[in-house]
Amino acid sequence: MTFLTSKTAAAIAVSLTLAACGTQQTTTTGSAVGVERKQTFSISSEAINTQAAQSYTEMVAQARTKGALNKDAALTARVRGIANRLIAKAPVLRPDSKSWAWEVNVFADNEINAFCFPGGKIGVYSGLISRLNLTDDEIAQVMGHEIAHALREHTREQQSREQGIGLVSGVIGAVGEAYGLSNVGQIASIGADLGFNLPFSRAHETEADQLGIELAARAGYNPDAAVTLWDKMQRVEGGEIPQILSTHPNSGNRQASLRVLAEKVRPLYLAAKKK
Repeated sequence: MTFLTSKTAAAIAVSLTLAACGTQQTTTTGSAVGVERKQTFSISSEAINTQAAQSYTEMVAQARTKGALNKDAALTARVRGIANRLIAKAPVLRPDSKSWAWEVNVFADNEINAFCFPGGKIGVYSGLISRLNLTDDEIAQVMGHEIAHALREHTREQQSREQGIGLVSGVIGAVGEAYGLSNVGQIASIGADLGFNLPFSRAHETEADQLGIELAARAGYNPDAAVTLWDKMQRVEGGEIPQILSTHPNSGNRQASLRVLAEKVRPLYLAAKKK
């Protein structure tokens, strides 16, 4: 009987994660905003989504233990209501997202942040809404932007490019390690350790702006809120840079671009409002 060495077994494990390699179009072509860039991957979406789900489950469990999960029932219902409208329209941009195991939770934390892990695992920090006094339309813009990253599989693309095939086994194995969370504020650091919070490129952020505002418009949320949202974020008290903006490009043209996008998707918004 032949036994595999640990190195050989690891190599096989790595090769299995490379099942869906090559150039792909992850979102529907012909969207209102025209995001049609093809992407190259060396890591399978199944591997990324599975590990993201495991990490998210741990985050939720730790937050629940700390009494910081969905602490405000009314706020949780509000956030989930907005998310559900966005999720319902996601298949227009990416048909297979209809089968994703979407989850939405609110973490009681004063940090200004939100995320959507690969495969549709959404987290919103209460501080994002309370400190910026966000409207439903503005919350939809934040969530639409984060969901767009997941629809376009930016995390998978970034890992494929930056980590390389030789590090895939390390990424996959990382989620098996125990994370000792001392407080809910460490949630973001888990994602960073797993690579889910790798800084997105300027192209990624532009695509998330474009698809996010379209998704929100299709769900019936005012696209003008994208402009007021980023205005609020840039005026955070004390000049603090919100975590959600820490890896976003600081472009003086961003507000102008958002205004152009708002006009482009306005017909979708008006049509959705009539339904």
